[in-house]
Amino acid sequence: MEYILETNSLGKKYGRSEVLKNLNMHIPKGSIYGLIGKNGAGKTTLIRVLCGLQKPNTGTYAIYGTLNKDKKISEARKRIGAIIESPSICLDMTAEDNVKEQYKVVGLPNYDGLNELLKLVRLENTDKKTARKFSLGMRQRLGLAIALVGNPDLLILDEPINGLDPEGIIEIRELILKLNKEKGITFLISSHYLDELSKIATIYGFMNESKIVKEITNEELEHDLKVRTQINVSDTKECVKYLEERGLAYKVISDEIIEIYEKVNLSQLVIELSKRNCIVNNYQEKGESLENYYLNLIGGADNA
Repeated sequence: MEYILETNSLGKKYGRSEVLKNLNMHIPKGSIYGLIGKNGAGKTTLIRVLCGLQKPNTGTYAIYGTLNKDKKISEARKRIGAIIESPSICLDMTAEDNVKEQYKVVGLPNYDGLNELLKLVRLENTDKKTARKFSLGMRQRLGLAIALVGNPDLLILDEPINGLDPEGIIEIRELILKLNKEKGITFLISSHYLDELSKIATIYGFMNESKIVKEITNEELEHDLKVRTQINVSDTKECVKYLEERGLAYKVISDEIIEIYEKVNLSQLVIELSKRNCIVNNYQEKGESLENYYLNLIGGADNA
């Protein structure tokens, strides 16, 4: 597997405080990597180190195989676009002028592709309206346009939907998916909105106590999440007898409700039980949430 970014035993200290320690991360090319961790876990520090804004005290990281100690690391970093904590925009400038400034910062000779960038983030018709008058969602999309200047291969986003309304969240989600699928851009996204992150991430890195405690693909995570089906039946004894015969794991919740802890064919279940004069009044498929999975991984809600 080709990794666009890797870290090896990365460490960062502020005085005696160890913010990152022995941190190992692997971001596959073309993935959307969801970075999950409580406040103070070191997520933003990690992002700042990867972007070259701070230096690690120990360990190394590599961008497309170029180590951070290599003289060519500056060139490798040009393949990264980032929004850290909040978009770097000038509120008294228009969307177009903000993006033009980034063209100058990265040293591009002209503004080729500027109109396409503004159209991509749906800010092409803002004309002379300054960013000060933009909604939070518009500012976040402008930040993405700025981060995309120079055609980066990797976008690093720190809390990209923080403070956005539902419409703004959907807009950012759809834009991320579009950039990933159509342009092949890899993403590293740090977010507290785990439910939203679960809709786009292809791989997760769980952070706790300044290090990555687990990396897992979306497919592996779905397999690990405890899927169960809760059914309301007219005859629990007959239902239990049926489940026992088929070796299905279950638990009797009440006189009418049973939870089955395996994936079942609900249509077949309803038909088979009806033949035994056991009526399924209703059913509901449930699964462990990403949030609960994380809390269980780090040792419960007290550590969140």
